[in-house]
This record gives sequence, C-alpha cells and structure tokens, in this order.
Amino acid sequence: MFFRDIIGQNDVKEQLINSAKKGIIPHAQLFCGQEGVGKFPLALAYAQYLNCEDPSETDSCGKCPSCVKYNHLVHPDLHFVFPIVKKAAKKKKEVCDDYITEWREFIRQSCYFSFSRWLGYIDVENSQGLIYSKESEEIIRKLSLRIYEARYKVMIIWLPEKMHESCANKLLKIIEEPTDNTIFLLVSNMPDHIITTIQSRCQRINIHGVEEKEMARALEAACNITPEDAASVSRLANGSYLKAMETISLNEELKMFFNLFVRMMRASYARNIKEIKTASNEIAGVGRENQKGFLQYSQRLIREYFASNFNQAKMVYLTQDEAGFGMRFAPFINERNIIGFMNELALAEQHIEQNVNAKMVFFDLCLKITMLIKQ
Repeated sequence: MFFRDIIGQNDVKEQLINSAKKGIIPHAQLFCGQEGVGKFPLALAYAQYLNCEDPSETDSCGKCPSCVKYNHLVHPDLHFVFPIVKKAAKKKKEVCDDYITEWREFIRQSCYFSFSRWLGYIDVENSQGLIYSKESEEIIRKLSLRIYEARYKVMIIWLPEKMHESCANKLLKIIEEPTDNTIFLLVSNMPDHIITTIQSRCQRINIHGVEEKEMARALEAACNITPEDAASVSRLANGSYLKAMETISLNEELKMFFNLFVRMMRASYARNIKEIKTASNEIAGVGRENQKGFLQYSQRLIREYFASNFNQAKMVYLTQDEAGFGMRFAPFINERNIIGFMNELALAEQHIEQNVNAKMVFFDLCLKITMLIKQ
C-alpha cells in the first residue's frame, strides 16, 4: 500500500512520514475516525514505509523485497488481527490466521471497506464478529519470535473495539512493554468502546473525513462520472469515501435498508398490526450484523429528516430516493419526538447487540414508533 493511493489525508500522511524520518515512532498508535475515511490504508502504508529499504521523501519505493512482500500482504514481519467468527466445521476456524487467505483476498479487492462487508465476505450469517480471547495467545506467540528480515515487526489490529474483554486484558502488558522494534497499529471506528487501559497506552491519531475536492477528483477518475455528479456524491458522503462508492454503485445493502425503513414507517404510521408484524419479521430475518446496520442507518435518516425541516440544504445529506420519501415523511419528525425516535432506535441497537430476540425487538420498536409518529 502506498501513501499516494490514499485519497486526501495529506496532513496525516505528512505526520506519519515525518515520524519515520526522525525515528520518533510510538510503539502503539491508535488510528481513529469514521468508517471509510482511509484509516486502515494509512496504517498499512505507514507500516510499508517504515520497512521500505529505499523510501523516497513521500512514499515507499515499491521495488525492494520488503515492499514487494507488503504489496502481496505476505511479509513475515507483518501481522493482522481482525474480527472473525468461530466455525466448528471440518476445518476449525478459531483465530485470525485461519481466515488469513480470505483476509488478503478481501483487502486486495479494495482497501476501503466496512465491518459489515467483511462479515458478508466470510458469510457469517447471524453471528457477530469478535476478536476472541484465544487471539491474545497468538499475538503474544508471534511477537515473542525474532524479527525475520524487517526493521520493524508490525501488528495491525483492525477494530480493537471488537476485542473480547479477556483478550484485551491479556494484551495490556505487551502493548505497554512490547519486544524491541515492535509496533502496534490499532485502527478503530469507535475508540471510546476500547477499554481505557489500552487507550491510555496508545498515541491517538484522529483521522478526519476526506476533503470534498479530493474525493470528487478521485471519484471522477475511478468511476468515470461528471464533475457535477462527483461533487454531489462527495457532499452526500460527508467525508467517507466508502459511502461515496456505495452511493455510486447503488449498494444493495443500502437499498435494502432504505426499503425496510420505508416499510417500517408506513406500517407504524397506519397502525396496521398485521403489516407491523410482517415488517418486523422481515427486518429480524436479515442477520444480526445487518440488523445493527439497519438501526444505525435509521438513526441517520431520522437526523437528516429532522434537519431538512429547517430548509437549509447545506445541512442535509440525502440520496435522491431518501429525499423523495422525506418530502412526505420529514414533517412527522419534529422537536416533540426527535429525541424519542433516537432513544428508541439506539435502545433497539443495544438489545440486538445483547442478542435479545430480534422479532421481539423490532415489533416493540414499531409499536413505539406508532406513538412517536403521531406526536
């Protein structure tokens, strides 16, 4: 991965390159920011630059043996940790290395990706992805080995907030006092969900959204769209290149979420118990990670519809279909019920996270919406 392939984020790139040049390299760094802004590719490009044998002023050389191995994600001193799902099939899958082939193939497709897309790629169905307790033993084992050939041994942990608590606690000592020339790069969407003892041991690097002009330029080149369309999509994406690509490709998952949202709101508004039951059962059948994604999507739509009532176009980020539905629905979201909507959707997300029966959660949510929507 090269810095030049990452969209925008020039300030962060400069910060990382300067730290490498000066040799001031914190042993544990936490890359934070919303999904799709380029945190993971930045961490990977930084790791490659640190171990490049002939780096330029702005990037890795791409030709030395280290860069070649990094480009294929097979460098022996580069290790990955990421959420997985245990499988007790013929070939047991219990740790990240059991998924390493799928992981490498997945990253090669695109370095901008989401948690739900990864889980869909490994076909987890209703299971929730975690970094299990056993992974801590693997991390400690790998880091106890000598460095094979690189200047630094790098451990990239994607979504450390998904660590099982026992796994996180076992890693505290090695993160605080790693072996020589070992670097931890943690990449997080929700850093506040990481246990505080790990947060305190890392230098935090906040990664903001991609600048609209940079994103529009990249979209024009990658998707062959007009400058006007690229500018419009960049604004809707609100800093997330992943969201921009999904908007252009009419991502099936987002279309499904929108259709489910419309069904849920129409059934609740009509107070039609039969339709409410049908809609809640349909949402309950899409898999637990998709259920959480749907509830997060619904919270975003409710915020956007509330904001649209102020007639300030620059405040609103909606696709054409979402805006079309909002012309009729937005007036029902007001100062009397907006907090109630957000609280109920967040509570439902919490219940899904805790493995509460999904049919009960969504049926109860729809009933509460029937009361809120009339306020």
